[in-house]
Amino acid sequence: MADRQDGAMLVQLAQWGSTMGLEEAMQAVWADGFDPQTASSDDLLVSRLLNWGETIGTLTKNGLIDTDLVLDWLWVSGVWARVGPAAIKARDKHGVPALYENFEALAAKQGS
Repeated sequence: MADRQDGAMLVQLAQWGSTMGLEEAMQAVWADGFDPQTASSDDLLVSRLLNWGETIGTLTKNGLIDTDLVLDWLWVSGVWARVGPAAIKARDKHGVPALYENFEALAAKQGS
């Protein structure tokens, strides 16, 4: 169950996202012309979302922020659907199956 510490961490994550330009990245991946199948982790805005999502996934996996609180706040599975194909291509390219695995696992917990 979420507590005040989780709430404070959520606010810090929101502030970090704002500082790193997450709004711009979200607008880019939700734009009509964005194609998840051709997206690349080399794209700065896609990379921003992948790294932010992986950080949140890692925090939830390790119990440092309440998973239910995060999933109530963010549509993780929706964002993963947009940038996940780029993550999978990066895994294949670099031969690192664990790349962005915490983001993907968190999205799977939420479903669609």
